[in-house]
Amino acid sequence: MQVSRPWFGSWPKDLLRELGLEAQPLYKLLENPSARTPGKTCLLYQGRSLTYAQVDELASRFAAGLLSLGLVKGDRVALFMPNIPQFVASYFGTLKAGGVVVPCSPLYKEKELEYQLRDSGAAFMVAASDIVGGSDLYASLEKCRDRLKLKAVITASVTDYLPGLKRQLAGLKGVKKVRRRDTVRFTELVARSQPLGESASVDPKRDVAVLQYTGGTTGVSKGAMLSHSNLYLNAFQTAAVLPLVASDVALAALPFFHIYGMTTAMNAPLSVGCSIVIVPRFEVEPVMATIEKEKVTSFCGVPTMYIAVINHPSVSKFNLRTVRSCISGGAALPVAVRKRFIELTGSALVEGYGLTEASPVTHVNPVGAGAVVKDGSIGIPVSDTDSAIVAMDDRSNFLGIGEVGELAVKGPQVMLGYWNRREESDQVLKDGWLLTGDIARMDEQGFFFIVDRKKDMIDVSGFKVWPREVEEVLFTHPGVREASVVGVADDYRGESVKAFVVLKPESKGKVSEKDVIAFCRERISSYKAPRSVVFVDDLPKTLVGKVLRRELRDR
Repeated sequence: MQVSRPWFGSWPKDLLRELGLEAQPLYKLLENPSARTPGKTCLLYQGRSLTYAQVDELASRFAAGLLSLGLVKGDRVALFMPNIPQFVASYFGTLKAGGVVVPCSPLYKEKELEYQLRDSGAAFMVAASDIVGGSDLYASLEKCRDRLKLKAVITASVTDYLPGLKRQLAGLKGVKKVRRRDTVRFTELVARSQPLGESASVDPKRDVAVLQYTGGTTGVSKGAMLSHSNLYLNAFQTAAVLPLVASDVALAALPFFHIYGMTTAMNAPLSVGCSIVIVPRFEVEPVMATIEKEKVTSFCGVPTMYIAVINHPSVSKFNLRTVRSCISGGAALPVAVRKRFIELTGSALVEGYGLTEASPVTHVNPVGAGAVVKDGSIGIPVSDTDSAIVAMDDRSNFLGIGEVGELAVKGPQVMLGYWNRREESDQVLKDGWLLTGDIARMDEQGFFFIVDRKKDMIDVSGFKVWPREVEEVLFTHPGVREASVVGVADDYRGESVKAFVVLKPESKGKVSEKDVIAFCRERISSYKAPRSVVFVDDLPKTLVGKVLRRELRDR
């Protein structure tokens, strides 16, 4: 069926409808600017500057190091660390060696990490050897390592690439001295390895570059197979809509392990040769100071970041007016937040949309002088991308303007499928279209609006939380008889997790809300744990015993 494209009537005059780019290996995002401008600053990290040539050499040395450890083409390499220079070098080094990157959340605990490493079949891992933000990342790995088939672990410290004085002041506090067979420090591996002469030969459209884990549209955590071409082209699609040029300074406050941060804060800036300011973790006052000091021009984030900025008591003390463009994603952006942020910075903060299965960016409100921006809308499709609304009961039936149905997208950024899950892949990929699982409508100007979630997924600051995963933990509490979890509106996080719990008779009056929340936080990532718990006598159910989540939400 021919897709109508009313969004072309709202198309920015300076943006190409088709970028006309050929697919290339993803590592070219680093190699190409390194060849053009080797002395240009690529990464700024806590006052340390690394040029494009230096970062590319680190990646090439890391690639050679992986090959010396026994990597063969297609091996999966897991990255388990915060935003530090080693993430960028390991990411592109893995690709140069012919490996597949498997990003892991630094928030993962033992059980979550083991599942992802086992499901992906990771052969190598780069893990932070520090206690980061109170989390002992290496301890989470060590607890499950003996049950996995890892050939080697490479450890990286947040202090490795600090400027000399800062590194001395940081000392070795919180840094683990790991002495174990098949374990080597990142700095030692790159020091002993000569730069790789020639990067691996890959088929950009068929070879997987990144296995990005997601709850997807069917609820089970699985790896979206993103090809070199998917991510390479989405980097340029994103850079075009911001728009980014080589003179820009991009703030990497979003985590690189998350597909949103990977594309908007790392790949897109690299595609045009930007300088990237790395922030290991988002802390509002240091981030504002960094924006002022480094004259940041691009700041992509999630609504919680912008909310933190506009509500900070010292915001007026910082000059944030160098910020020119921002895309907010991961959750709905409140209109009042957008307007206040624009008042403070003069930037073009707009809402966009994407999902892991699309690398992730598919829609953005237009940026630039005279651009049409609609509050509450995710915008229009990016270059080279089609979008449509399809009927829920017949996905071959494309609906018209104003009709509500499932959002579908089509473009070069759409994944190859889910790792080792053909059935689930077939459920969401239909004739080149990706069925997103989100309910939406399109207006007469081609702007799309998300109406509701198809499933019960909870979106906490851009992180997907599936109720069943939280419920499984709740059911292991000795005092809990039944439990159900729903997402509730949260002005700061977009949504937060709320649990309805039926206690066992002997536990009533003895187990508190605080007890249940603490119990969950010890077993799953903090963003997945309930922020509120309501004790009830029973849960509303259907005749067959299925819990009525909608009724719980209505309460």
